[in-house]
Amino acid sequence: MPSLNHKNLPDNTVLSLIAPTASGKTDLACKLYDTGRFELISVDSALIYRDMNIGTAKPTDAELAQFPHHLVDIIDPTEVYNVANFVTDVKSLIEQIHNKGKIPLLVGGTMMYYMALFDGLSAVPDTDPKIRQKVANWLYNQGIDELYAYLQKHDPKICNKLKITDTQRITRAVEVHLQTDVAMSVWQTTPKQALCHDTSKQWIGLSVCPDRAWLHDRIALRLDMMWQAGFIDEVIGLIRQYPTLTPTMPSMRCVGYRQVLEFLAVIGHDAMMINDQMARLSSDLQKNNKILENLPKNHPKSNQNFVDLACQDMKNKALYATRQLAKRQSTWQRQLQRLNFNNTNVKITSFDSIQQLKNCLF
Repeated sequence: MPSLNHKNLPDNTVLSLIAPTASGKTDLACKLYDTGRFELISVDSALIYRDMNIGTAKPTDAELAQFPHHLVDIIDPTEVYNVANFVTDVKSLIEQIHNKGKIPLLVGGTMMYYMALFDGLSAVPDTDPKIRQKVANWLYNQGIDELYAYLQKHDPKICNKLKITDTQRITRAVEVHLQTDVAMSVWQTTPKQALCHDTSKQWIGLSVCPDRAWLHDRIALRLDMMWQAGFIDEVIGLIRQYPTLTPTMPSMRCVGYRQVLEFLAVIGHDAMMINDQMARLSSDLQKNNKILENLPKNHPKSNQNFVDLACQDMKNKALYATRQLAKRQSTWQRQLQRLNFNNTNVKITSFDSIQQLKNCLF
């Protein structure tokens, strides 16, 4: 195993900086970029979207010009980008970067992407767009209960792994079965192929698991900065700029965006009338909202007190959801560290803080 000092890393290294949201990993990655040895590859399933800037904590245009990141701003919020797309793109980027005599530095907090790189993907095929739209319409018209009932009939094993609230994975499993007539649970038993199986490269994962209380404070501070920067206005702008955007699209299920969308629905913001699915979300949430239930009868939704209550409820939910995301990321990190690598060209090392890691790299 080579020294972790950035000057001593072999030229064939693929370096991954793995850490939860708001932990300070981007600042460290930029310092490494400044050494001239690295190119940055974003490992973030939200930074891929154009025009989603504030809620994703995306580096500014000036920062991206100074510290270019691959796989940032590559698709519109109405488009789909899955783990298989990510692996394909990263494989190509690694070769390009090595051919330039530099080291790929993967940085981000989407742990499913890292697991695909280090643990591999099964041979589940990409979903045909027509099938995806069919399932999306089914979800919109019948609800997640119907999709889950379909899986209970056709793939009960996968249901043992999924909660009924896991809309994204339930939808994907239904798509796969409709397209292939083979259960997702069967596809998942096929042998995995991981990029780290390529023994011509030295794969190094640097996994940072910071103190939870410290991280929670960082998350709260970041969210406060997002609200002040105009996060709500950003979501309103997205709805108007992309009139086919719907609540079930992966971009709008990102933490933060989902909560802002629900806030706009509850207060009946006119942007929510952009299409039928947005309008339906607004109607459904206004019928089943505790804030509305506790208000006097005939209380106007435009009343500032109601809007303030709904806004605070949104902020509380976004804070909780982001902390839960960080908790899930830590769970994924522990799972990643427990992987049994038979190849000596793969090493995952754990750190308690970004500063501790920085001391090893510099």
